[in-house]
Amino acid sequence: MTANIIYGSEVAADIRARLKTETENLKNQTGIVPGLVTILVGQHPASMSYVTAKGRTAKELGYHSIQENLPEDISEADLLAMVDRYNNDDAIHGILVQLPLPDHIDESKVIESISPLKDVDGFHPYTLGRMVIGEPTFLPCTPAGIQELIRRSGMETEGAEVVVVGRSNIVGKPIANMLWQKAAGANATVTLCHTRTKDIAAHTKRADILIVAAGRPNTVTADMVKPGAVVIDVGVNRIGKKPDGKALLAGDVDFEGVKEIAGAITPVPGGVGPMTITMLMANTLRAAQLRAEQA
Repeated sequence: MTANIIYGSEVAADIRARLKTETENLKNQTGIVPGLVTILVGQHPASMSYVTAKGRTAKELGYHSIQENLPEDISEADLLAMVDRYNNDDAIHGILVQLPLPDHIDESKVIESISPLKDVDGFHPYTLGRMVIGEPTFLPCTPAGIQELIRRSGMETEGAEVVVVGRSNIVGKPIANMLWQKAAGANATVTLCHTRTKDIAAHTKRADILIVAAGRPNTVTADMVKPGAVVIDVGVNRIGKKPDGKALLAGDVDFEGVKEIAGAITPVPGGVGPMTITMLMANTLRAAQLRAEQA
């Protein structure tokens, strides 16, 4: 039986419609317009594409959006000064510095310079600390999107066996923490696999929910998946070019094989990707709403 396809693009469109309505309500009731600044250092093609998409989505939702394009050789001090300026700008509620940064800039220092009140990417140690202990905070965007896709799949997380393949700070570690919390959409038993796991298949084959963020095509094949499992493929790997010159993308999961085993699966593209930007927008709106509540 072929799996149900979880189209993140459709879920994202539904959420964005709600965000647009809430943005209008916030503006009409308080005069506050959610403000997001995206800061890009250099001209890394993928980063340029991501930042442009984030700015375009913000404008579509009615946000105040600023995109700062900085030269590759900008000094760390100048970048930190820009972040500080936006920390103190009342029209900006969310600050996103696109990663990766050039080698001469300390990424940790830049992330920690962002006010936790404007940390809509959810990467600040303060933000992550609150997440780990189950306190309200801005959740990292890709993991938040994954959690929403699992909810929309109909799979019950409470008591479920979840296996996460990949232990990155951006996806693996946060989603593992989020899904074992004592909370709605969580309460799962979570196993985190990585490059030193001796037999990854032994773990993945017992997963009710399998999240793959390994950064390598075909990391998970059909023989590694439990029949009926929900499979969330976070991978975006460029494996060639299409006839029109655009990048040919593949996930970390053998989609064609696994879809015949799984109960539900996300495609690449059109799965997790659209959710990441949408959850960034949700965090930005929430930051603006919190500002309104404090006014």
